[in-house]
Amino acid sequence: MHTGQTIFAQLLDFVPTYQFRCCVDRYRGDYKVSSFSCWDQFLSMAFAQLTGRESLRDIETCLRALGGKLYHAGFRGHISRSTLADANEMRDFRIYADLAQLLIAEARALYAGEDFGVELEQTTYALDATTVELCLSLFPWARYRGSHAGIKMHTLLDLRGNVPAYIDVKPAKIHEIHTLDELAIEPGSIYIMDRGYLDFERLYRLQQALAFFIIRARKDFRFRLLASSPIDKTTGLRCDQTIRLKSFYPAQSYPAPLRRIGYRDVDTEKSFVFLTNHFLLPTRIIAQLYKGRWQVELFFKWIKQHLRIKAFYGLSPNAVKTQIWIAISVYVLLAIVRKRLGLDLSLYTMAQILSLTLFEKRPILQAFSQVVGSDERIVSHNQLNLFN
Repeated sequence: MHTGQTIFAQLLDFVPTYQFRCCVDRYRGDYKVSSFSCWDQFLSMAFAQLTGRESLRDIETCLRALGGKLYHAGFRGHISRSTLADANEMRDFRIYADLAQLLIAEARALYAGEDFGVELEQTTYALDATTVELCLSLFPWARYRGSHAGIKMHTLLDLRGNVPAYIDVKPAKIHEIHTLDELAIEPGSIYIMDRGYLDFERLYRLQQALAFFIIRARKDFRFRLLASSPIDKTTGLRCDQTIRLKSFYPAQSYPAPLRRIGYRDVDTEKSFVFLTNHFLLPTRIIAQLYKGRWQVELFFKWIKQHLRIKAFYGLSPNAVKTQIWIAISVYVLLAIVRKRLGLDLSLYTMAQILSLTLFEKRPILQAFSQVVGSDERIVSHNQLNLFN
């Protein structure tokens, strides 16, 4: 019989505790705190994410029912609904945002060699945003579009491993195009975006930073044809052109040539027109890369379905952002554990196993190894690669 750490404690061993303390000290998270530390707060919220708790009272009841097991899982403070609520309201959410960034950096290093379906040495990102709807009467600070309330989660997803390289949480009324002003552009990398990010002045900044982009064109933009390359129409391609923008202001904002590619998807029978500043990639690869942008949509879908960001435990902006950043930390932590332990399981399966075994005292690898083989459930072709 294993008499060592609980599975929850073993899972949290993958969190860099020294760096976590640095994050806490940076924002004075434990200043004048006598009993319920930031680590206790993180453990409580991570427990809520992994076990699907719906409210603060739910968290308090379940944790208190565990009794002495809490100490062996790393809890040192007294668990109460009011104390956790105060911590979520008052302690700076940037503590957990910085922790998430540390975990993201580790996960990206682990998944750097992953194949994402396209033979390409360059780092490729998909940029998009999703709106998390909120109740206007409870979250009046998040109002947008009249009677609606919500926040946006802006994400730059590294397609090699489908690990988020950049995440930011902003009010929903702020347009996603402003994310391009805040990104630290990596020279040589490829950024794939939907047409909501089409702003030629900002795209020209990517060009000047020696980065590449692939973006859908709007139907009404005007251009002047400079050259046209031969294509194989049996592959779905319709054109491969070198163009210059014709309208006055777009031409002033983006004075360099662009590559315009027309493509028709034979499966969906939809037509697409892409703009890119990458003139060396084969036309077929450009279309494949844009199709890979769907991975960021699946990331949002997985986050919303399997992590607790629908029912919030606090009403202030700080409490909402704290919960979202801890949810992201848990997601990335599962990805790290999956890679470190060499598991052939989806993150969904891992989360389900952990929800039932968190406070058992046995080796964590043994808990996962009891699932016979890899996932046998039918996986949709729209499933995120990281979870296959």
